Amino acid sequence: MGRSSAAVLSLPGRTLGFPAQQMKINEGTADRAIRIIVGLVLVALVFVGPRTPWGWLGLLPLVTGIAGRCPAYTLFGIRTCRVSGKS
Repeated sequence: MGRSSAAVLSLPGRTLGFPAQQMKINEGTADRAIRIIVGLVLVALVFVGPRTPWGWLGLLPLVTGIAGRCPAYTLFGIRTCRVSGKS
């Protein structure tokens, strides 16, 4: 059996394939660091300070910062990471 260039997630009764090209990182180091810090601060609001459930919105920048990929950036064609130069 040959391997394809797609990542595959298997769930009971389903197989979801994600082309490897769609999983490229589109956030730079500074962008990722800012997203992680902002996400942690917002999530902390759930447990300390005003204890507001709005802090759970911090999961969005936290997850995208950790993953290094922002779906909105992909949609608008934005990249904040360096493009690797190939000779």
